[in-house]
Amino acid sequence: MIKDFTLRGVAVTAGLAVSAGMLSAETLVVSNWDGYMAPDAIDAFNKATDNEAELVLHGTNEEIMGKLIASKGKGYDVVFVSSPFAEALNNLGLAETLDHSKIPNIKNLYPEAMELSHDTGNTFSIPYAWGTTGLCYRSDLVEGTPDSWMDLLAPSDDLKGKTTMLATDRWLLGAAMLAKGYSVNTTDDAELAAVRDQLIETKGTLLAYDDTTFYAKLVSGEAEMVHAWDGWCNYGIAENADIKYTIPKEGSDLWADTMVILKNSEHKDAAYAFVNFILAPENHGWAAENILYKVPNKPAMETLSEEFIAQFPNMGMAPDELMAFEQLRDVGESQRAYSRIVSEIKASN
Repeated sequence: MIKDFTLRGVAVTAGLAVSAGMLSAETLVVSNWDGYMAPDAIDAFNKATDNEAELVLHGTNEEIMGKLIASKGKGYDVVFVSSPFAEALNNLGLAETLDHSKIPNIKNLYPEAMELSHDTGNTFSIPYAWGTTGLCYRSDLVEGTPDSWMDLLAPSDDLKGKTTMLATDRWLLGAAMLAKGYSVNTTDDAELAAVRDQLIETKGTLLAYDDTTFYAKLVSGEAEMVHAWDGWCNYGIAENADIKYTIPKEGSDLWADTMVILKNSEHKDAAYAFVNFILAPENHGWAAENILYKVPNKPAMETLSEEFIAQFPNMGMAPDELMAFEQLRDVGESQRAYSRIVSEIKASN
């Protein structure tokens, strides 16, 4: 999933963001999206564990995957990636097989977080955040409550030109897959063609494809309904209580962002210590409170107040409710077909 939390004013301090090539062989290298953990997390970890870690930033899953594949994972120790990419790293032989005895704080995870289909038992990845994708809308401007993906894909006349969709391959295609009752991991050629045709038709009704500022468009009123990750909808809710989030009747994908230790890490003990540090409730809870994403950490989520949940209702979604949705998986060689179809959609008139 694309992350750019500088929009919320929680960007990591500049002193922590360096390139992997600038680091010494003695330094633990953690690669993450900007602002996706506490600004002082690296310093706090170093002080608490007597390690020397540095943070490098990646903008997208695809960006860090390219670097990891090119280097065979060398020069990196812990990477934050979405679950299909964690699965791909494992399939490529780049992910470490995890020794849970070195991650005692794994006990804080909900049982459901140990049952994610991309990595049942957390053998190569540890979930960091999880959630849903749905419709985020201005309840004061949209008539009624949208309840179908077709409300976005074939909007009413009064909504045309006032909607946005996520541009990233998996989520753009996923909306139409769900609308048609397909798996969000389908590789069937006929189904993919139907998804393409629907999204080409939808394109003419959109204000924009937007992965980063869609909630701001809702706040300003430029958009009235957007395709959104639940946490990003919360950013809009924080600024305007008339903004609401709903999961269409056809369902959602279940997305999960994870931490992966690289097999070629030269600092395995420190890498385990870092993952364990993040799983401490006070550290993992920062993500829930500040980036407004659900975390799969039971004691961390239990620190959230009733007032907080009332303001951001999707934060109160229970793990068993999340697990009812199909998780995004690595589709292997079919990812090329996904990317080709998205290019065809965006190039269409």
